[in-house]
Amino acid sequence: MVSITIFLAAILLFTSLFSQTIQTAVVYQQHRAIATKCSDVLDSIMLNSGNPTNWGQTNSTPTSFGLQDPEFTQYQLSPFSLMRLNSSTGSSVYYPQTDLTYCNLTLGFGQSLYVPYSQIINYSLASTLLGLNGTYGFSLTIAPVLTVTINQVQSNPLNLSIAVMGAGFPLAGATVNYCFLSITGRDQGSYPAYTVSNGSRTTNDAGLAYVDFPDFDETTYSYALIAYAHLSGLTGIGYHEGILYSESFVVPFVSNFETGEVILAHSWDVHAGANPAEIAFNATFVLLSDDFTLREMPLDNETGKIVGKLNYGQDPQHAYANLTINTRSSGILIVTYSKSNVENGVVVMPWGISSLAFTVTFGGDPQIQEWVATDMRQVIINRVAYQAKLSLWSMGGRQVIG
Repeated sequence: MVSITIFLAAILLFTSLFSQTIQTAVVYQQHRAIATKCSDVLDSIMLNSGNPTNWGQTNSTPTSFGLQDPEFTQYQLSPFSLMRLNSSTGSSVYYPQTDLTYCNLTLGFGQSLYVPYSQIINYSLASTLLGLNGTYGFSLTIAPVLTVTINQVQSNPLNLSIAVMGAGFPLAGATVNYCFLSITGRDQGSYPAYTVSNGSRTTNDAGLAYVDFPDFDETTYSYALIAYAHLSGLTGIGYHEGILYSESFVVPFVSNFETGEVILAHSWDVHAGANPAEIAFNATFVLLSDDFTLREMPLDNETGKIVGKLNYGQDPQHAYANLTINTRSSGILIVTYSKSNVENGVVVMPWGISSLAFTVTFGGDPQIQEWVATDMRQVIINRVAYQAKLSLWSMGGRQVIG
């Protein structure tokens, strides 16, 4: 009896251990399958433009999902398709003048992208078009490879530092081309404007470059600095501004991707706040040329003014303004604004996600999943180096039970 008892106990023990081993092997195979699927899905998104191929520059809903730039091959993505993704890090903003809710992707004051929910691609639709709905969940993050950080070191005379960082290390010997915008306010009915000065520097061993502006008076003028760092095929973008007035400012909204229409709204109608005031504005669109300087692109005067005033909805004639960007190339919409000669500022909006090195995060939340596979690709978006990272998980979920 004792021998039989011991024998049965041994069988039960080994059966339990063997069963756990089998479960571990099954889960391992499932994880390998998810990892393989992750790589396949990432390549499908990166190497496919979707249908229609130019859906990023239309208002239509694609019938297949892909982010490749239709004018290029390999891992080059469309900056406009990325603009239409519902970023999971963005917030919602309602604008009463259009009675629409917008997805707000903001990097800081004056750097924003507002896209109407009626024209964006959400996570559910993308999952369905990729054939993943109900089977797999995913999260896609597309972030710049280079981080270009600009800080004010000294105020009088104005001195700015430009720090260029790679993947955890400073980028020494990089060429930094910069565009300095000096903003002037309005006086006696005129409109704000800006002047541009270009230059270049080289980063030191710590990845730093310094720029001086000895003749600039920051008590009278606002300023903005756009810096382009490039080395060995890698390009990154940094932006910094110093403004004198922020109680009332201009908020650009994307109105129509296909026609390039943009609405310029008063900040009080969007964010409310204290002491709203009438402001004048001057809007300009610039493209990045081959020599890393900004080239002005004329806006359409027939569909909207490039200069005007906004008065937070008190007068319907000046509640908001319309303009049209007449190009299929990515660039930056620059809007200078002012309440008076010394109360002025500037806001910018990317036309094409890479123009100001915006990061896009699209999809579900991988933090709450039991097991997640990840894969990465180095991609180019309009000459700017990005890293695309896809996280993929099974919607079924399975774990080893000991």
